Amino acid sequence: MKKTYRIANKFRFTVFVAVMVVVFSVLLGMIVPVRAHAGSNIKYIEVKVCGGDTLWGLAAQYGDPNKDIRENIYDICRINDISAGTLHAGDTILIPQ
Repeated sequence: MKKTYRIANKFRFTVFVAVMVVVFSVLLGMIVPVRAHAGSNIKYIEVKVCGGDTLWGLAAQYGDPNKDIRENIYDICRINDISAGTLHAGDTILIPQ
């Protein structure tokens, strides 16, 4: 015998669903934190990659001189979602200053 369900009070059901959506959203927000733009005062320079350019050279030329070059390269890769092997001539990348 198949059991059937009936919504007795539509208002209570709607409130229950709304509360569950809010609870699920809060729990999901705790598990997967939203990335905030922590460095909103960071300035970026847009650079068009030419043939023969490397991340090391671009980081040395345009990156923050107060940081280690490896940290500059890491920031460039993270911001642009690239790796050293995916840098191609004609690409435009952002470099934090």
